[in-house]
Amino acid sequence: MWDPQIPELGKHFQVLRYDTRGHGKSDVPPGPYTFDQLVGDVIGLMDKLGIETARFMGLSKGGMTGLGLAITYPERIERVVCADGRSDAPPPFRAMWDDRIGKVEENGMAGIVEGPMATWFTPDWIEANPQAAGQIQRMILSHEPEGYISNCRALQGLDYYRHLHKITIPTLYVGGSHDKGAAPDVMRAMADATPGGRYVEIPDAAHVANINAPQAFNRAVLDFLTEGG
Repeated sequence: MWDPQIPELGKHFQVLRYDTRGHGKSDVPPGPYTFDQLVGDVIGLMDKLGIETARFMGLSKGGMTGLGLAITYPERIERVVCADGRSDAPPPFRAMWDDRIGKVEENGMAGIVEGPMATWFTPDWIEANPQAAGQIQRMILSHEPEGYISNCRALQGLDYYRHLHKITIPTLYVGGSHDKGAAPDVMRAMADATPGGRYVEIPDAAHVANINAPQAFNRAVLDFLTEGG
């Protein structure tokens, strides 16, 4: 997920990556999950590893988790980057996840793999990067259906927009110009609702902007994350 960023981030930071509950090599506890749990998992991980404070960057659901951290644990998070994420769950958004849940329940992860690929990346990127696109498809197919569905339920309960005014730490919103799930106008509104919030748009990128356009993404986030030493 973050391979295009690690070489540059590693010049400035000790970087910790983790698999969220229900994904990758992390456990798949019974769901549904909530953002309170996803945020608590980060704090629990920091506590376990003796990390008092950190700068947090997440994309999509990870960016939403970052907002929860900024709202709930500002004493633990120095800065937050919310990439290609939103802060609310309007009815069309919830309905989209109901549709995906139904397809996964019926056909497993193979039932939805084409949907994420079409929204995560631009057609030009997929055509130019067939090997990387194939690797990401295999990653999607490897998800445990129960974990995927439980995380979908967390997304349906997303309700941070009304709390963005409480954020007191530096916050950067960054998103692809072609992102449909967290569209530029949605992210601009989030930045406007966040005290001191900033928004940077990544041209010619879709939902997974850090892989679609890594150089532009890296410049935006590094300028922000390295502020203040």
